[in-house]
Amino acid sequence: MTIEAKTVDEYISKLPEERKAAISKLRTIVKNNLPKDFEEGINYKMIGFYVPHSVYPDGYHCDPKLPLPFINIASQKNFIAVYHSGIYAKKELYDWFIQEYPKHVNTKLDMGKSCIRFKKIETIPYELIAELCTKMTATEWITLYEKNIKK
Repeated sequence: MTIEAKTVDEYISKLPEERKAAISKLRTIVKNNLPKDFEEGINYKMIGFYVPHSVYPDGYHCDPKLPLPFINIASQKNFIAVYHSGIYAKKELYDWFIQEYPKHVNTKLDMGKSCIRFKKIETIPYELIAELCTKMTATEWITLYEKNIKK
């Protein structure tokens, strides 16, 4: 499901009614828990939280005109997704998340390299996502990105 939107509010307004509250809550949780130097906007046709060019002028290696992505929230066809680049880049953070997840949700974790999928809205572990957002600063993300991802 691709949503064409220029702003986050427009993105949310175009969501199916049953997903608006969950996406809005995820957005608020991420905004309220990310350390400084991250900004919000539409990034890759999703709600994105990224390191702006004012903090990291090099931008994203795949397209330097874009800011360095960090977290995205999306309404996909069959699930709501939280994409967290830090989980992909830092094994300790990935391991922490895998260990903590069952303490918050009694359903099986559905996760790819950086994508956490929620097929049932009622199983979104908002408190865990909030804690995950506090675990990495923009400076740490830039360092990991340059070391592990940027070629």
